[in-house]
Amino acid sequence: MRVIVVGAGVVGTMHAWHAVERGHEVVQIERETEARGASLRNFGQIWVSGRAGGEELETALRARELWEGIGGRVPAVGFRANGSLTPVRTEAELAVAEAAVARDDAAARGYKLLTPTEARAVNPALRGTFEAALYCERDAAVEPRTAQLALKEALLASGRYTFLGGREVREVAGPGAVRDDHGDVHRGDAVVLCTGAALSGLVRELAPALPVRRVRLQMMQTDPLGEPLTTSVADADSFRYYPAYDATGLDAAQPQEPVAAEHRMQLLMVQRLDGGLTIGDTHEYEHPFAFDTVEEPYEHLVRVVESFLGRRLPRIRRRWAGVYAQCTDTTRVVHREQVRDGVWLVTGPGGRGMTCSPAIAERTANELGW
Repeated sequence: MRVIVVGAGVVGTMHAWHAVERGHEVVQIERETEARGASLRNFGQIWVSGRAGGEELETALRARELWEGIGGRVPAVGFRANGSLTPVRTEAELAVAEAAVARDDAAARGYKLLTPTEARAVNPALRGTFEAALYCERDAAVEPRTAQLALKEALLASGRYTFLGGREVREVAGPGAVRDDHGDVHRGDAVVLCTGAALSGLVRELAPALPVRRVRLQMMQTDPLGEPLTTSVADADSFRYYPAYDATGLDAAQPQEPVAAEHRMQLLMVQRLDGGLTIGDTHEYEHPFAFDTVEEPYEHLVRVVESFLGRRLPRIRRRWAGVYAQCTDTTRVVHREQVRDGVWLVTGPGGRGMTCSPAIAERTANELGW
């Protein structure tokens, strides 16, 4: 087969990967010279711990398995099975963690409730004060700023892959065919549109009632920490944003701090291979998004991180904002729809994109008979 993939973010690239793996020829078209969206502006976390039970968890676990295999073949992806720790400090936070380890699927997630001493044996950098920590052994990480380029190089080496950057697909030109802004028509047996948060133009024309919204977030990265942060780290506010946790009691007993509540915040933190820390994040759902980044969320995150580490953070090297697409029905892992003859749209994984993309693409390949 000849497969046309539109979009070179992680979802599109994983569709290209599966097609090439199954022996097909792939043309991948990207409007930028290289992908620059949410696939690069994220934590690189393969986040199993907070996923809803059932299909979402199964997708995340399968994707984690696929990521590990891909990382073994493409070392520059930076896969590491680092796990995660969520320190808890209050009775209300501890109750959520205890309920998590009592779940029927806790073993599949690798949940364990650790004492502070046990948590520091796993991650010695956590020198702050906390009462316990929820450990998720199945969480992992990759390098978001380099993974796409590494995957592209591996695909090019197959001899069955062509990358066309700096071209925006403007219209469907027939069954299994699209026309780009250079006037060139690209024909295949299947077209998969993986346009990420670009939901206007062609996407709006093809799917005017698309049940997907855009979400904006802020993040930052520090200079090298100077010591290993051996796991990813979250704070108890993250319990409020992931469906695996029942945060009802937490919300009632312990409202978020005003800045955290205003910006719908949680702490997520992972160490990059260069030793720096990627730290976030916020959630903004209402359009139009602000074009500037604001300082109060960063200041809040710095306080939380320093309280866990028991030390000052290194210098903040960069700050940025990103936008991702999320299904408005948050029980769905992704929106997958045939929009024309031979043309499918796959978008809206939300904050699950980096985690779940290999399994999302695998399911597309299976359903389309690749």
